[in-house]
Amino acid sequence: MAPPDPAGAHPTLPEPLSRRIFRKFLLMLCSLLTSLYVFYCLAERCQTLSRPVVGLSGGGEEAGPGRSVPAGGLGELAAWPAAARKKRLLQVQPWRKHRPPAPHGDGEEAAWEEEPPGLAGSPGGSGAGSSVAEPPPGTLALLLDEGSKQLPQAIIIGVKKGGTRALLEFLRVHPDVRAVGAEPHFFDRSYDKGLAWYRDLMPRTLDGQITMEKTPSYFVTREAPARISAMSKATKLIVVVRDPVTRAVSDYTQTLSKRPDIPTFESLTFRNRSAGLIDTSWSAIQIGLYAKHLEHWLRHFPLRQMLFVSGERLIRDPAGELGRVQDFLGLKRIISDKHFYFNQTKGFPCLKKAEGSGRPHCLGKTKGRPHPEIEREVLRRLRDFYRPFNRKFYQMTGQDFGWDG
Repeated sequence: MAPPDPAGAHPTLPEPLSRRIFRKFLLMLCSLLTSLYVFYCLAERCQTLSRPVVGLSGGGEEAGPGRSVPAGGLGELAAWPAAARKKRLLQVQPWRKHRPPAPHGDGEEAAWEEEPPGLAGSPGGSGAGSSVAEPPPGTLALLLDEGSKQLPQAIIIGVKKGGTRALLEFLRVHPDVRAVGAEPHFFDRSYDKGLAWYRDLMPRTLDGQITMEKTPSYFVTREAPARISAMSKATKLIVVVRDPVTRAVSDYTQTLSKRPDIPTFESLTFRNRSAGLIDTSWSAIQIGLYAKHLEHWLRHFPLRQMLFVSGERLIRDPAGELGRVQDFLGLKRIISDKHFYFNQTKGFPCLKKAEGSGRPHCLGKTKGRPHPEIEREVLRRLRDFYRPFNRKFYQMTGQDFGWDG
């Protein structure tokens, strides 16, 4: 039995339940804030981690940090540069207020879709199952307050139906590349909104990272070269080109999928079929006059600031073409053969282990559509028409793309 209380002393009352709960809540909150501070210090300020911080979010703009390890497994993580770790932290930034305009009919369509789990391996993109959507809301970036929005240092300016979407998504695997998903169409449609508006569309970047965008219609827009040069004469330009005849048929196929009532390819190709006059006012034909469009760009940019990527080689040897692009951008060669596998059904390369996903992504349903049957005589006349323009383009670029073989 407890001894009696001293004279005049009041018996000790038990602490109210609400106060005990409140005290525990404060203790948990302090522990959480302390943990976040320690994580913040180790991950970024002190930079003592030997591998990138991963798994912070379920998705991201750049095929975000949803995976736990890259394709090479845990052993590969230690070899990643500091920029790779920084990029993971940036990719959990909250939703941006301003979204880039949705792709228009004359731009690249939705490009990527996620493979079924059984196919084993994804970049962000602009199609179903892709990650053109901005990263989900997160608090880590707010705590870190890292990075800033920059005007792009490199732009994929063309061409439509050449493979620009595939190139951009492949590049987004690189930890030093940050790119807006949808086509901004700033230098052709929204120039009056100003550079501040354009900059606000861009993702946040850290020192050593490159900001990029792609809008294929820039290559055929007369005002675009001067406008980009006015923004920065040091901008690097990438042009993905493809056999102009195949490109024209692909362009027509895309339009046909949206407007089944359009005239036949043959009737649109000729201004006067009996005389064999090609209608160069039709955009599907006009875009393929690469040499004429390039002349406008060379008035504002030296050839050394332009890289011409073969759309055909991008399919046959994606790692080889990506090696050239990484060199051109001054990036370490990180994207290699181990990132790709060839999807026999689609006829396109896919990413085995794209950044931010444990499953592969491939070109979406809008890519690789079966082309309609085109009369061989029409195709032959088109090849004859394009041949002198192709040869001039080869001379201007110093590359033979082999379209006239």
